[in-house]
Amino acid sequence: MNRLLQKTFLGATDGDISGTNVTDRMKLMSSTRTLIAAGSLAVMAATSAPSVQAREPFSDDVASRTQALALLETLNADLLSHPSATLTLERWCSDHALAGDAKILARRVKGEDKPLPDGDRATLGIGPGEPVKYRRVQLACGEHVLSEADNWYVPSRLTPEMNQILDSTDQPFGKVVQGLHFRRQTISADLLWSPLPKGWEMEAPLPPAGKGPLAIPHELLRHRAVLFTEGNQPFSLVVETYTAEVLAFGRR
Repeated sequence: MNRLLQKTFLGATDGDISGTNVTDRMKLMSSTRTLIAAGSLAVMAATSAPSVQAREPFSDDVASRTQALALLETLNADLLSHPSATLTLERWCSDHALAGDAKILARRVKGEDKPLPDGDRATLGIGPGEPVKYRRVQLACGEHVLSEADNWYVPSRLTPEMNQILDSTDQPFGKVVQGLHFRRQTISADLLWSPLPKGWEMEAPLPPAGKGPLAIPHELLRHRAVLFTEGNQPFSLVVETYTAEVLAFGRR
């Protein structure tokens, strides 16, 4: 503490400010406290400021397109190698900090009813009279809808408790039926959009760089799969479309 501050806090007793009266000393002390408080707040603000800046959107250049393609292929492989798309998306959400609470919530889209596609009763191993239920959901992480899924399932192959939860809540299908210890068999996996043209790694011409962010369509991937019980009995057909929100965290 310098000499002036010592005099301020201990009282003006020597010749430097011996003419300072009590009122002046009080004003000086008040002013000094204000300066110290302001300085402390400035230090706190500087030390608490985030050290990592927000990531930028994907730009329209080859480097950014290559990164987007690598991410799509990584997600595609991850989905293909795990039985539950819900849990895979939850890991993706957490790994890429898409939300503070990396939990997948199913937003059920009500009022829609799609018939089971032609020929898929045979896929599910059921006869023409077997009841089939339909469920359409959006799987969201925070504000990001990562997937839109159509799901046809055979209620007689689920437990009564599972059917009750599916009928009365918006819980993700994969989490509800975890007790069946199911496996997933993918029928098809289609990349609906590629940031780079086919043959880009060989001699195909690369797209020219553009100004502004990369234009990414809403639908990126689509998987069609059948879920089987532990006893190898099919019980669900799912068609999952993964959206541009899976890349919402931006480029590196």
